[in-house]
Amino acid sequence: MPNISIEGPPIKDLDVKRKLVKGLTEVAVEAYGLPAQKIRVVIKENLLENVARGGELLLDIKKAEAEASQEDEG
Repeated sequence: MPNISIEGPPIKDLDVKRKLVKGLTEVAVEAYGLPAQKIRVVIKENLLENVARGGELLLDIKKAEAEASQEDEG
């Protein structure tokens, strides 16, 4: 049974999640030639406060980017 794991920020809209897992499943069905019921998809959602890039939390990076964008507009 193939397993697909996707990791990223939370997806709040359940319809978007449904579309994501359906699309991933369809591609796997085509690639493996198996029925959809044999494909397992796991979504691992990570809050920005739990992920870092370059030694900084993504939460802080996004906040700094938003502030810089506001300064550019104002």
